[in-house]
Amino acid sequence: MKDYSSELIFEKSKKGKVGFSLPELDCPEINIRSVVNPVLLRENHLDLPEVSEPEVVRHFINLSTKNHHIDKGFYPLGSCTMKYNPKINDMIAGFDDLKNIHPLQNPSTTQGCLEIMYNLERMLNSITGMDSTTVQPSAGSQGEFAGILVINKYHQQKGNNKKTIIIPESAHGTNPASVVLGGYEPVEVGTNSRGRVDINDLMKKVNEETAGMMLTQPNTLGLFEDEIEKISEIIHNVDGLMYMDGANLNALMGIARPFDMGFDITHINLHKTFSTPHGGGGPGAGPICVIKKLSKFLPIPRIIKNKNTFELCYDRDNSIGQLHSFYGNFLVLTRAYCYILSLGDSGLERMSKIAILNANYLKKKLQKTYDIPYSEGSMHEFVISAVKQKNRGIKALDIAKALLDYDYHSPTIYFPINVQEAMMIEPTESESIQTLNEFADSMIEIDKNIDDNPDIILNSPSSTPVGRLNETKANRELDINYYSKVEKKE
Repeated sequence: MKDYSSELIFEKSKKGKVGFSLPELDCPEINIRSVVNPVLLRENHLDLPEVSEPEVVRHFINLSTKNHHIDKGFYPLGSCTMKYNPKINDMIAGFDDLKNIHPLQNPSTTQGCLEIMYNLERMLNSITGMDSTTVQPSAGSQGEFAGILVINKYHQQKGNNKKTIIIPESAHGTNPASVVLGGYEPVEVGTNSRGRVDINDLMKKVNEETAGMMLTQPNTLGLFEDEIEKISEIIHNVDGLMYMDGANLNALMGIARPFDMGFDITHINLHKTFSTPHGGGGPGAGPICVIKKLSKFLPIPRIIKNKNTFELCYDRDNSIGQLHSFYGNFLVLTRAYCYILSLGDSGLERMSKIAILNANYLKKKLQKTYDIPYSEGSMHEFVISAVKQKNRGIKALDIAKALLDYDYHSPTIYFPINVQEAMMIEPTESESIQTLNEFADSMIEIDKNIDDNPDIILNSPSSTPVGRLNETKANRELDINYYSKVEKKE
């Protein structure tokens, strides 16, 4: 039987079908060439599919079910904090007076929007303990880059000859990329037996050329860097700056502030910690928060309050400049603003504590079946090693594929790189104990099938729209011309 849900919408098209009806026009006809430059006009009719309204709706609903997303099921993607986005955030971001503004409007007509961003900046100052925030960066990676530019500007003004920035071996891939883009050389520091920064190795690699250190807190193994004050002191002793990668801020809300640990700059992934659409669900936002002596370097424009009005100020001689054409991904900022207001201080703290509880509960459920090499002091996520399973013939990749048949997105795999056959699991605070139990049971059942029925795992996934691919071939031979091979139905 043919799978009609896999058809292109052009294949569903039938000449003469109409998906909507409009009343007869009561406006005078105008020759469009008299008002629009003919160079800009299409010579031939636009080739659009001709389908009914139910066919359009069903086509896109069917497409939406082919992809896994947070509204569909559990998404324990470690380090990415794929938490549920409350629908009230989307509803408010959909208000006409918010979604229909234009970035080139006169600021006098967007006062409410500027006030939202201004208030959000102050909320983030309070959460991080920092002095100033810009919500302009449109992703965590751009926030990182902005932070490195601030570090560069600080050292330039002081006349410091700085050349390197320290990063841990488990750092996110964007960290060394941001360092290089910012004009510095990344220097890797090792991990000690407890999964934290190796202080002895750090002291060997810090010198007068050290511009700063980028450190994720908690780190990528899901562990709190409990020697952070000593680390900060080492970097500050050479007039370096401490940069916190805020990817894991979900574990710290209301519990600990970056400023109090000695950090000078932090970026915040609003699309992670503050629950806005993530990845394919929408654009991100990566504000950076800085201590007072770095405030003057933040990108322009800055939002300032002048009595009862808000303005975009470009008059900042020491600024690193403008990051992009406009001022951030506004509707993502709006969603984060709603999320913070709906929870309040006590709610944010409870959020982080539940995220930590969920991770530790799930870790406890899995620790007899899977090795967890760095287990002491796990916070909101943890990393298991599937080496024991690999020795019985099933790799981390195979387990990840098998989980798809249980209607789960797989955890992050093969990262961080200092854990063999790594599987990084972050349940977030969004998930119930029932979901955690079911996921743990699935992981344990997959391990049991290694001995009882390994072919089930090796042939997974079998229930998804696309089965097991030859990944090397798929990566090297991208089939992006599918439509050109399909004959249109007349």
